[in-house]
Parts: sequence; C-alpha cells; structure tokens
Amino acid sequence: MAYSYHDALKADIKEWIDENINLDEYEDNEDLYETINDDLWVEDDVTGNGSGNYTKDNGDAWKWLRDDPDAMDYIRDLVSEFGIEAETVAEKFLEEDYSYWDVSIRCYLLGQVLDEVLEELGRGR
Repeated sequence: MAYSYHDALKADIKEWIDENINLDEYEDNEDLYETINDDLWVEDDVTGNGSGNYTKDNGDAWKWLRDDPDAMDYIRDLVSEFGIEAETVAEKFLEEDYSYWDVSIRCYLLGQVLDEVLEELGRGR
C-alpha cells in the first residue's frame, strides 16, 4: 500500500488537536487556524520542523518519499513556493538527506490539510 503524506499528516493533526486544543476556547475560526498552524509548524510529532526530523530515521523518510506517488510533485511545488535554491536541492539529494524533504513536504502541506481538518470539525475559516 502506498504511503500518503496527506493522509499521515491529517491523522497527526487530528490527534494533536484532540490532545492539545479545546475548540470551545476559540470563538474566531481564523484565530484557531493561526494558533494551530503556528504551533504545528514546529511540532516534531506533526511536521518535524522543530528539530528538522519527523521520523528520527532517514531510512523511513526515504521509504515514505519513494512510496508516496505525489512526493515528487510536492517537492517541485515546495521548492518553488519556499524559494529553495537549486544548489540546496542538489545538495540535499546528493547527501541523501531524505529527512529534509520529509519535513519540507509536511510543512508545505500543513496549511491545506489543517484547513481540511478544521472544516471537518465544523471550524472552517
């Protein structure tokens, strides 16, 4: 079965919200989104961006990159959106720094997937 960054991130976001957020404390959905997005941007259990490593295992990151049929499309898009230089792209692939790409994809998808989760919870923006 193929890995899905989208689905894995969605599950992690839902779990994090269940464990850390009382939705009733937020009247404004935009404030709710901004608060969660800011927290998750650096949350290792969701994006890995706090430490730079979600998996704690570069081999797992490589497996997930290979197994998600959308991974290269995400990388192409995030390189453009995040303004990553071609030299950095080459360096990260040549050094086999798959955790870098794993974290980058999670950060790239965060806003979109968070919107979906909040919409499902009736708290869409």
